[in-house]
Amino acid sequence: MDIIKTAGAPEAIGPYAQAIVANGMVFCSGQIPLNPKSGLIEVEGAAEQTQQVLQNLRAVLEAAGSNLAKVVKTTVFLTDIGDFPAVNTVYAEMFGGHTPSRSTVQVARLPRGAKVEIEAIALT
Repeated sequence: MDIIKTAGAPEAIGPYAQAIVANGMVFCSGQIPLNPKSGLIEVEGAAEQTQQVLQNLRAVLEAAGSNLAKVVKTTVFLTDIGDFPAVNTVYAEMFGGHTPSRSTVQVARLPRGAKVEIEAIALT
């Protein structure tokens, strides 16, 4: 197993890796909309938070030798399922024509008061 750590995405805020590469797969921990430079959530809307989350996820994937086009599965966590349309629009733009399998669930809370968290599994 290889542990992935990149300054292009926020540092882990707990005892976990940004991602692990094992057997040709990248297992990315959930990303929230932290700015990697400041470590703060600097955007409020669900669409803007989704943009930052996916930029963070892209940085982790690239550090692992992968990219968004190689994602096979995501899980999207929302604090308000009513944000689904806004999140879905940004998600579709960021992934382009690629449509990995996905689950979306509403949760009570996310770290640091985020509205959106996304984790992913990808090919290397």
